[in-house]
Amino acid sequence: MPDVETKDTNGNVLNDGDSVTLTKDLKVKGSSINLKRGTTVKNIRTIYDDPDNIECRHGKAQLVLKTCFLKKA
Repeated sequence: MPDVETKDTNGNVLNDGDSVTLTKDLKVKGSSINLKRGTTVKNIRTIYDDPDNIECRHGKAQLVLKTCFLKKA
């Protein structure tokens, strides 16, 4: 089991339960949701097998976001 850290766009390590802020406007595939830059997403979950993505909830939607568009809040 490799020790792989999930990092944000600034190189800060992200952990389960952290809050992150979007650094770019994002369109959510398969939905009419548009996430604006500066939106804060709370209580993220890291994906063990994939350090480039995180799981989160925004409203009632379950989302997977790329860490290259996030910074730790």
